[in-house]
Amino acid sequence: GHCSSISILHRWKNYWIRGVLSLAMISGFFLIIYMGPIALILVMTVQIKCFQEIITIGYRVYHSYELPWFRTLSWYFLICVNYFFYGETLADYFGALVQREEPLQFLARYHRFISFALYLAGFCMFVLSLVKKHYRLQFYMFAWTHVTLLIVVTQSHLVIQNLFEGMIWFIVPISIVICNDIMAYLFGFFFGRTPLIKLSPKKTWEGFIGGFFSTVVFGFILAYLLSQFQYCVCPVGFNSETNKFTVECEPPDIFVMQEYTLPAVLQNTLKWKTVNLYPFQIHSIFLSSFASLIGPFGGFFASGFKRAFKIKDFADTIPGHGGIMDRFDCQYLMATFTHVYIASFIRGPNPSKVLQQLLMLQPEQQLSIFHTLHSHLRERDMLPPAANQAE
Repeated sequence: GHCSSISILHRWKNYWIRGVLSLAMISGFFLIIYMGPIALILVMTVQIKCFQEIITIGYRVYHSYELPWFRTLSWYFLICVNYFFYGETLADYFGALVQREEPLQFLARYHRFISFALYLAGFCMFVLSLVKKHYRLQFYMFAWTHVTLLIVVTQSHLVIQNLFEGMIWFIVPISIVICNDIMAYLFGFFFGRTPLIKLSPKKTWEGFIGGFFSTVVFGFILAYLLSQFQYCVCPVGFNSETNKFTVECEPPDIFVMQEYTLPAVLQNTLKWKTVNLYPFQIHSIFLSSFASLIGPFGGFFASGFKRAFKIKDFADTIPGHGGIMDRFDCQYLMATFTHVYIASFIRGPNPSKVLQQLLMLQPEQQLSIFHTLHSHLRERDMLPPAANQAE
């Protein structure tokens, strides 16, 4: 009996560590939201950490061979790709600011070309570093780096674009995934009987289903709470007069309370006719369903990946949690989904973005656009009559 009591103690100690750290990570996360643009730096850090963890695995697997330059090149590619993606985002949203700074103007103007040149330099370096006895291995590692870049960097780029769409698109998906993780874990821990998939022996059907329902409820409530704050719902703009980030706006339609008529079936059972909701709460149900039904597959993918390389965790950055990568496998999938969701069902044309592009045109072009718009508005009688007399 002695041994078993120790193992139970050990087990609980492990859960305790996990619980405390989860809370710490969650509160850290909310602190970051509170600080705003620092979130960008956070995304950067996480991304670099994930890249490092995956590359280190690759490196460890082939460490016995003398591979010249492998790590240097990997990091070099990471820098190039990041430069490319961050540049694209910044040029999109802060065009006017970039226009006024001389050195930046050059970088922005030829941004793609510079990125590509950097990449080509890396490519040539790779070809030059080929060594006769390790050809196959080096190509293997080359592909490894690229796949990693594809997963890690592209995803964090999407996270940042979600962030610019409005803080809430960043907060809700991440919180939902965290919630699903915790809930599935708890339900599995207390009620788990039926294993779900061979890859992750610890995951159970009970956890999966319990996680699904609790996540939907959690997402719904969280969406309600966050929709009330301008800070969360407004897209990040850039005010070129004051040179500051702005998060003030008329809240977009999906964050304005609306009245919905309940379906007939529910009307009879609940005796209510209508409900008042933020449309975003309905979207949150879709986000939650994705996080709890498809999200875990990100986790299974990671488990399979770890099996393939016979490692337990990606790294030991966080005690009781494995590496950062272990926590972010589902987040990456979720970020992509959110991005696609916004682009498909939410986002209309973005006025501030269009304005940035207009400000980058030549003065004559700006004038001609102004006249076209003016006459167009006059035809539709949208200008006040005073403006017509002034002509």
